[in-house]
Amino acid sequence: MQEINATGNGIQLYRNSKKTKKLLFTSLGVCIILLLVILYSAGIFDGELKIKPLVVSAAVFLIMFILLLKSVIGLKDKSPLIELNKQNFYGKTTPMSKSFGVVNWEDVADIQSEKTGGDTLVVVTINNPEKYEGRLSKMLWNMAHNKDTNQLMLMYSASEIDVDSNALFNLFTKSWKESTSVSI
Repeated sequence: MQEINATGNGIQLYRNSKKTKKLLFTSLGVCIILLLVILYSAGIFDGELKIKPLVVSAAVFLIMFILLLKSVIGLKDKSPLIELNKQNFYGKTTPMSKSFGVVNWEDVADIQSEKTGGDTLVVVTINNPEKYEGRLSKMLWNMAHNKDTNQLMLMYSASEIDVDSNALFNLFTKSWKESTSVSI
C-alpha cells in the first residue's frame, strides 16, 4: 500500500508497517517484563508475596495488554491515519485525535511541534471549542481544553506513518497556509 497519497483533494498518510511492528514489539516486550514483575511479586520465584508491586504491575500490565490488543485489531484498518485537504483535516494517530474527528482549517489558531516523552507531536491549537463540544469524552475534553485561552489542543503523532515528525509538522503547516490563502 502506498504510504503517502497526494491527490487533488489533499494528502493522505497511511500506516507504515515497519514502524507499527516496531511499536507492537516494544509494547509486547513491556508486557512480558510486567508479567515477570507480576510473577516475582506473587512470590513464584522466592516464595515472598509483595502486594504493592503486584497490584501496580498487574494494573499497568492490564492497561498495556488492552492497548496492545486494540493496536493489533486496528491493523486491519487500511484507511489513511491522517488526511489533510483544503477545507479540513483529521487524524487517527492518537486516541484524542481519533475521537475528535474532522477539524476545519478556519478554526486553527496555531500549529507547533512539541517533544513529549519519546515522541515529537504536532500540536494543533483550535479556536471556537463550542463548535466541537460533545466529540470527546469528559476526560479527553479536559485534557484538550485550555480554560485560560478557551482553545483546544489536539496532538498528532508520526510514530505509525511513513513521515517523521518534522515532515508531518511541515505538511500540517503547509496545508494550513494553503487553506487560508484559498479562503481569502
